[in-house]
Amino acid sequence: MWLARCAALRAALTVVALSVCTGAQAAPDAASVRAGRPATSSNSTEIVVIPVAGAIGPASADFITRSLARAAAERAQLAVIELDTPGGLDTSMRQIIKAILASPVPVAAFIAPGGARAASAGTYIVYACHIAAMAPGTNLGAATPIQIGAPGMAAPSSKPAGTREKGASAPLATDSQSTETRKQIDDAAAYIRGLAQLRGRNAEWAERAVREAVSLSANEALEQHVVDLTARDVPDLLVKLDGRTIETASGVHTLNTAHAALVTFEPDWRSHVLAVVTDPNVALILLTIGMYGLFFEFANPGFVLPGVTGAICLLIGLFALQLLPISYTGLALIFLGIAFLIAEAFLPTFGTLGFGGIIAFAAGALMLIDTDAPGYGVPLSLIAALSAAGAVFVLFVSSFAYRAQRRPIVTGSEAMVGSVGEIIDTALAPADDLPGSAPVGWARVRGERWRVTAATPLAAGARVRVTGRHGLTLDVVSAEEPQQGVSP
Repeated sequence: MWLARCAALRAALTVVALSVCTGAQAAPDAASVRAGRPATSSNSTEIVVIPVAGAIGPASADFITRSLARAAAERAQLAVIELDTPGGLDTSMRQIIKAILASPVPVAAFIAPGGARAASAGTYIVYACHIAAMAPGTNLGAATPIQIGAPGMAAPSSKPAGTREKGASAPLATDSQSTETRKQIDDAAAYIRGLAQLRGRNAEWAERAVREAVSLSANEALEQHVVDLTARDVPDLLVKLDGRTIETASGVHTLNTAHAALVTFEPDWRSHVLAVVTDPNVALILLTIGMYGLFFEFANPGFVLPGVTGAICLLIGLFALQLLPISYTGLALIFLGIAFLIAEAFLPTFGTLGFGGIIAFAAGALMLIDTDAPGYGVPLSLIAALSAAGAVFVLFVSSFAYRAQRRPIVTGSEAMVGSVGEIIDTALAPADDLPGSAPVGWARVRGERWRVTAATPLAAGARVRVTGRHGLTLDVVSAEEPQQGVSP
């Protein structure tokens, strides 16, 4: 019995010890357990750095999305987006933000190096990241949506929402600020406000950045709780992030970044190619080369190279345009202009169709990109160069047609009149199938044997001049007679 009591006491002590150990281990993550998301401390020591510089577009969106997916596959404990951007396209920005919000790996936005900025679309990306940091000498803000539409429309009001001057009436539908512009601003303000509330950052300033286009330096952003911290560089950032607890889509993560290894994901060939072809300038040039290449192939069947090159360039150009915010009216004008230039070659109108095509092409190129986002405009110099190339093409075709019209006729009935030949045989009676009673013979004209008629009999070997043609019969006279009344 004494042995049984000792065994029971030893079992009870073991249970108590296990309970204490279990409680001590679970205590730091009690909040996570209550939230239904188990806390994890990553065993990986890898920190992924994703450098992003330049305008936000389809290429950068594809690069960031694939890099975050790769970081998740490699079980990295943190992904740092090193950001320096003047802004970019709304569609690409939203694609990046969706990838950040769905990432199981914590994502930190770091505006660096010194002198960098995260303006416009960059501000939204910073607000979407789990951690926001800035290097000294950087800034963010100016997140007002770039106006889309015809120039001359009023800019959004710089006053906060819901305020107006004393004595001023409420804005009416006829105000200079269009309803479409107000919708864009309201949508953008609600979007960034939602991101600020999700990350617990300054939502009031975020809305001001959209409505008033305000900006902040690194120290000001830290004071106003727009960013979480400032750091000199990425290693300094990792030291300051060590031990932080971050909640992501996969749960709560505790960072161990003080001595973590850094791995930089550089853009690969796919990102470089996508960045080149989605440049509006390159897309417009590819479109133009494609149309001209197909024209030369159809005009000269069998060359093959112009047709192959034109088809490839046209398809790549259309692929790039479907990734960009374009105006379909502008695209239609470009196609119409090139069609007019091609028609000038087949239907010479001495420049009428050609110069009309140049005007249509230039107007379409100006209207093609339907946004004023930084880095996505087609410069006037490129439009002028392509239009000048079209003008040279029109001048060449028109001058060629003019010279062809002035050149003497060398084929057909008109070319035979005035030709000189030699009688090689004569007939004794006129032909029954010819009008009148002119005698019929045979002559060699321009190396061919022709049946001929003459008003007077001509001996074999006599030289004759053609004065007319009736089907396969030529009217001739003696070459010694004057050419009066003979059409050249």
